[in-house]
Amino acid sequence: KLIDIKVGYSGGITINPTYEQISTGTTQHAEVVQITFNPQILSFMQLTLFFFSIHDPTTLNRQVNDIGTQYRSVIFYSSLQQKLQSISVRDSIQSKFKQPIVTEISEASTFYIAEEYHQRYLDKNPNGYCNHKFYW
Repeated sequence: KLIDIKVGYSGGITINPTYEQISTGTTQHAEVVQITFNPQILSFMQLTLFFFSIHDPTTLNRQVNDIGTQYRSVIFYSSLQQKLQSISVRDSIQSKFKQPIVTEISEASTFYIAEEYHQRYLDKNPNGYCNHKFYW
């Protein structure tokens, strides 16, 4: 269903940032994944629902033990339709959470691919740290 997934950085002010740079919190980038998918097989709304189900969208600039603006919950959309669908999904699942959803929904900006050691990280590090789990 997914054609390609790349790990990287987006939403910041630094051109071609490194992991070390974004880790300082000064670049304003978020750690993100860029997903290429076939919308005839998997819809953007299905991806958005999955996104909201595997992390806590109610914590500002934090995911479990990872703290900082680079860990904010964010959806970068590439069309008005994706923006409206993101808002619709966010609003439809709010009742699943006790706290308000703080996920940022912003127009996509330049995506910078992360260093090779970040790509397919858990395949390369089977015992590596991952804070994603199903929340509902």
